[in-house]
Amino acid sequence: MSRGPAPTVVVAVVSTNTREYLEPCLRSMEPDARTGLAEVWVVDNASTDGSPEMVRDDFPWARLIASEENLGYGPAINLVAGRTDSEWLAIANEDIELRSDTLERLLDAGARHPGTAVVSPRLELRDGSTQHSVHSFPTVPFTLGFNLRVHRLSRRLADRLCIEGAWDWSRPREVPWAIATFLLVRRSAFEEVGGFVDNQFMYGDDLDLGWRLKQAGWPARHEPGATVFHVGHVAGRKAFGPDLRARWMASTYGWMARRRGIARTWTVAFINVLGASLSAAAYTVLARVRPGRFGRRAAMYRIWARAHRQGLAAPRTLRSLGLAARRS
Repeated sequence: MSRGPAPTVVVAVVSTNTREYLEPCLRSMEPDARTGLAEVWVVDNASTDGSPEMVRDDFPWARLIASEENLGYGPAINLVAGRTDSEWLAIANEDIELRSDTLERLLDAGARHPGTAVVSPRLELRDGSTQHSVHSFPTVPFTLGFNLRVHRLSRRLADRLCIEGAWDWSRPREVPWAIATFLLVRRSAFEEVGGFVDNQFMYGDDLDLGWRLKQAGWPARHEPGATVFHVGHVAGRKAFGPDLRARWMASTYGWMARRRGIARTWTVAFINVLGASLSAAAYTVLARVRPGRFGRRAAMYRIWARAHRQGLAAPRTLRSLGLAARRS
C-alpha cells in the first residue's frame, strides 16, 4: 500500500502470544488503513506463536515492531508514539475488533470537544452486552461512599459515579477515566503528560494515564455511538491465570501509593477489606434463609476481600509503599 498523506490517527496494537485474536483485530482495521484514515502499528511482545510472521505475511500494510522482550502495554504504546506524529493516537488490545465507522465516530466526538484528551467507545462483549469500561478514581471519599452503598440512594448519583450496573452507557458524556482496551487519545495531551509510565507493566496503566490527564486539565469522554467488540482478558489470563482480581488490586494499590501517598493507600485498602468482609458476613447469615442467592453473594464478597488483601500484600505494592517484600 503506497503512502499518501499523513494519517489522521495512528493505531497502536499490543500483542503477546494471541495470534488467533490478532488476526480478526487487524482485519477489522484494514478498511481504515486502506483509505488512509489510519496507520496501523503492531507491537509484538516476544510472541512465540507465529504472530510476527503472520503480520508480515498477511498484513503487509501494517507496521510491525517485533520486540525480543515483553515490554508490557504502556511502554509498547510509547514506542509507537515516539515513532509517529499523527494528531490522534488510538491504543488497542489485540482482542478487539472495530465495528463500522468506529474511528470516524470517535474522531468526530474529539473534534466537537477540542478540550477532551480521550474518547472511549462502547465495548461490546461476546453476548452482545456492554462491558463496564469507565470508572471513578479510587479516592477515599469515593471508596467510603461505595462501601456504605450511598449510590443506592439515587440512580442519578450512581450513574454520575460510574457504578457498574447503574451507569448509563448509552449517554455521551464526560467521564473520570476509561479502560485502555481501545481509546482514542489526542497526541498533544498524551505528550504533555509524558505518555504511559514505564514502571506500570500491565493493569493500572490506564488509571495512571487518566489521572495525570485529569490533573493536567484534560478530561475523558465516552462516545457510545462508536462500538468496539472485545473478547476480554485474553492477554491477562495468559500471563497471570484465570483469576485477575488480586493482580488488578496490586496494580491499583501500587499506583495509589506512588501517586496519592501511603496514608491514602492504607485508608482505601482498609475500607475496602472491611466493607467486603462485613458484606460477606452479613450475606452468610442471610444465606441460612435463602442459601442460593445470598450464598453466592457471600462467596463473592469473600473473594473480593481476599483479593484486596492479596493486592495490598503483593511485592509490587509493598515496594511502592516503601516496605520490604520477599517473593515466595
